[in-house]
Amino acid sequence: MPDLEYDVVVVGGGPAGSVTAKHAVKNGARTLMIEKRQEIGSPVRCGEGIARAWLEELGIKPSKKWISNEVEGARIISPKGFVVTLTEKMAGNECGYVIERDNFDKALAEEAAGAGADVMVKTSAVDVIRKDGRIAGVKARHMGDRFDIRAKVVIGADGFESQVGRWAGIDTTLKPSDVNVCFEYTLRHIDIDPKYNDFYVGSCAPGGYIWVFTKGPDSANVGIGVQLSKIKSGERGAAKMYLDRFIRGKKELAKGVAIREVAGAVSCCQPIECTIADGIMLVGDAARQIDPLTGGGVANSCRAGKVAGEVAAQAVKADDFSKKFFQAYEKGWRAKFEEQMYRNWMAKEKLVTLSDETFDKACEVLAEAKLDKVNTLEILRLIQRKYPELVKEFEDLIT
Repeated sequence: MPDLEYDVVVVGGGPAGSVTAKHAVKNGARTLMIEKRQEIGSPVRCGEGIARAWLEELGIKPSKKWISNEVEGARIISPKGFVVTLTEKMAGNECGYVIERDNFDKALAEEAAGAGADVMVKTSAVDVIRKDGRIAGVKARHMGDRFDIRAKVVIGADGFESQVGRWAGIDTTLKPSDVNVCFEYTLRHIDIDPKYNDFYVGSCAPGGYIWVFTKGPDSANVGIGVQLSKIKSGERGAAKMYLDRFIRGKKELAKGVAIREVAGAVSCCQPIECTIADGIMLVGDAARQIDPLTGGGVANSCRAGKVAGEVAAQAVKADDFSKKFFQAYEKGWRAKFEEQMYRNWMAKEKLVTLSDETFDKACEVLAEAKLDKVNTLEILRLIQRKYPELVKEFEDLIT
């Protein structure tokens, strides 16, 4: 492979990378996106539930190619079975579609390519290139060949295990309490209500929750996230163990046939201090832009990706690739969702300490309430009225 030269190189072909590449090239920057896997979107490591509201913001048109099921709302289910039903009107952007994530990722990559970005699969970044004290590209490997990709701007969109940020000296380290270990089955031939996605909370999933995201009348992704700090030393396969136990206790799920198993991890931390350095920006999972409460990352990744692509193109036009110039990206993505991320992280930190009894009381209150809108603050205020002792530790979120 000969060495290559671009205005922008995006490392990672997931949603964050594709949206970044699309908006960089649309704004005039010659852009290359590289993906280490042989096929964009595969293998899938995702619950595959996404909201509707943000798609229009980014000009992404819903398509039957990647929508598996459209849901009317979500249900939160306590250990004793109290059910809190949230319609889309109440839950806002937490409801929408269950998708085929591989097809969704491919569609976004095709949009980037259609806008003019070049795309290379089976191409891994193995290090960054430095020039005059800044990041100036990546060293890459494709089919055994090593070569350099020199670029004025590097975008690290290489996911949870991101190496690009670490090579560039950006601190993205995580504490065990800021990592959820996940395991998921896709089950067929089960009894479910396809109109709702279900979330089970409590000791069934220590520090996290179990989800049932419906993909059709008898099919769903059934998964779990367990906080890493709550897994005992030497307890291998804890997430799968908890999920298997849960499924065995639900006859409507236990009858199912698993056609896919997925394992992975997701960050659930507060917004990190910095996602930029001279010549480089991080976006999506690599930038720890996951919602700490839900573990959902696609929306935040894409919204941040649009900002990153636009700022990258502006940097090329201004011939300025400094950390100072990239503050426009920091300010841009933080203005969109940093406050919500931080509030949800604070809520998550409190929720992981609650007992099953507390979850039952909270869900009992919410199940009885008639709500027009639901958010973290409103939930806490409702619970405070009936069980003030339950939200004493949450008072800093209510004021």
